[in-house]
Amino acid sequence: MSFKIVKLLDISKPKQWKNLPSSELTEEGYFVYGANGIIGKYAEYNHEYPTLAITCRGATCGSLHITRPKSYINSNAMALDDLSDNVNIKYLYYALFNRGFKDVITGSAQPQITREGLSKIKISLPPLQDQIRIAEILTQSENLITQRKESISLLDELLKSTFLEMFGDEFKNYSKWNTKLSDVISSIDSGWSPLCDTRPRESEKEWAVLKLSCVSNKKFDPTKNKACYPETVIKKELIPKKGDLLFSRKNTFELVGATAFVFKDYQKLLLPDTIFKISYHPLKISGLYLWHLFNNESFSKQVRSLANGAAGSMPNISMVKLKSLKIPNPPIELQNQFAALVEKVETLKGEYIASVKELENMYGVLSQKAFKGELKRNTEVE
Repeated sequence: MSFKIVKLLDISKPKQWKNLPSSELTEEGYFVYGANGIIGKYAEYNHEYPTLAITCRGATCGSLHITRPKSYINSNAMALDDLSDNVNIKYLYYALFNRGFKDVITGSAQPQITREGLSKIKISLPPLQDQIRIAEILTQSENLITQRKESISLLDELLKSTFLEMFGDEFKNYSKWNTKLSDVISSIDSGWSPLCDTRPRESEKEWAVLKLSCVSNKKFDPTKNKACYPETVIKKELIPKKGDLLFSRKNTFELVGATAFVFKDYQKLLLPDTIFKISYHPLKISGLYLWHLFNNESFSKQVRSLANGAAGSMPNISMVKLKSLKIPNPPIELQNQFAALVEKVETLKGEYIASVKELENMYGVLSQKAFKGELKRNTEVE
């Protein structure tokens, strides 16, 4: 496959069009594209055909969007107008995405991309038919990744809806299952936060302390850690084990109380003093039920109400207040039914997540080969 190197300004005419005040946006009309993609609608359009737009202002500077037909592109995005007939718009999208814009973004307080900056950009351009084939292959790969991520999201929604179906009445009849958390748990332990390096640990042979962000998404992420210095004396080995509940005792108001379940044992990974480890009596309560209870939108409001803190500081939930928290505790048989479903779903999610990583790696390899002219003629994505 033969490539030629072309300047972006030789195949398009980047232009910033008139801005539209938010007051002029409407609910009906043509789609308006700004710094974050579609931002509303307007009575007129300034681009009849799909156009590649580059966000040229703000935090999302360098984002790419192919607009819908008959769209308005405002001044927060640079429209690549008058695209050459020898260029496929989707190929150009992938070529620019692969290249990136770090070297042409200027400004620190307000990042921006100017036409002058775009004049520095060059891309590899194969014959049109090869452009189309490359775009189709990368689109197929991207679609597979999107579909698999959507499947993961649907599984999460399944667990949320099943939880409400099985235990929703328990919230309505809250007094019926009014149990103190201290009655169903064996202990709450606080972690330890020694002075650490800023980098994550390189292997499981190295001691590290978890960051608060390891539970902020309500799912345990062991990669969010800081490596201990080699000379650190480990004073308190509080390490996450299979079945533990990790509770964010200190965080922003929206995230304080975020809880994660640990599905496997870990080595040399310390809990910080901002995270509680909750151990429970499995004959009295299911850890998987408790995990979903703490993260239930309605119940989590009650958990957050336990937090206090001085002005300007992060909200904090004390161990005493957490132990006194009253929870709905349905029959353990019902909890275990839900837990069995959670285990099956989490196993399936694990397979999907691994698949996403493989697909993303494959996408990266395909991209590199595509823009080096190394894709074989019969390359397909399955």
